[in-house]
Amino acid sequence: MPHKTRFLSLSYSLCLTALLAGCVAVPHRDWQAHLRGDNIVMLGEVHDNPEHHQQRATLLRQAVATGWRPAIAMEQFDRERQPDIERARREKPHDARHVIQLAGSTADKARGTWQWDFYLPFIELALEYNLPLVAANLSRADIGKIMKDGYASVFDAQSLQMLGLSKPVPTDLQRAQELAIARGHCDALPPTMVPAMTRGQLARDAMMAAIVSQHAHRGVVLLAGNSHVNRDIGVPRWLNPVLLARTVAVGYLENPPAASAVTPFDAVVPTTAVNRPDPCVAFRKHIQQVR
Repeated sequence: MPHKTRFLSLSYSLCLTALLAGCVAVPHRDWQAHLRGDNIVMLGEVHDNPEHHQQRATLLRQAVATGWRPAIAMEQFDRERQPDIERARREKPHDARHVIQLAGSTADKARGTWQWDFYLPFIELALEYNLPLVAANLSRADIGKIMKDGYASVFDAQSLQMLGLSKPVPTDLQRAQELAIARGHCDALPPTMVPAMTRGQLARDAMMAAIVSQHAHRGVVLLAGNSHVNRDIGVPRWLNPVLLARTVAVGYLENPPAASAVTPFDAVVPTTAVNRPDPCVAFRKHIQQVR
């Protein structure tokens, strides 16, 4: 999420899980067959849940060991760090920590935004099998500009058209994303801030969709928060129909209620929850301090 503190992103992921009261757990066998060919597989996460990372890493390693060769696109790397990823691979082709050292943004390292040990297995897998490792996110600086001055503050006219941001966002998507942003931030955001943060989130999803599309000829795995792999409001909404038809979006959710089959994911992998303080308590305190 485009904000200065990590607990906002965590809060959004957790509250998204809480919103999905109708989700039903889908067995692995119903979707793992898509881990092949030119399919697009989006694997969600709650960023600080180690079980999510362990399960996904094991799954991908098994698929690659049996012959799949997808690009691995990661929310955790900002798009402008792609040259740093390639430089790290040239300098130390088998050193995943060197990739993080060069391509993990200084700001993220200082804030502790990403727990990089969780992502080492995915980077190691890409290096071991010489898979494309793709930076898929917008930077905090770009998100800040978009929140303040709109999409054109970051993207030129050609990029806006390519991303699908040159025309108004569909009303249903705009409203649904605003609701997710508000609830995902504990309904504590000032109302004037919600549209701005929504612009940032929509831009991130559009950018991730564009990057996924660029590598779709060989198959792609997108590693991103559950909100981004949500078929209703996330990256899948920005894919063209041909690519969407071969996309599988998997939510990794903490203790999801198993009820109806209504879900914004193609499959849900249920896991236990991490024992953590209520992120909304810290967030509400933060909002009071910055007002």
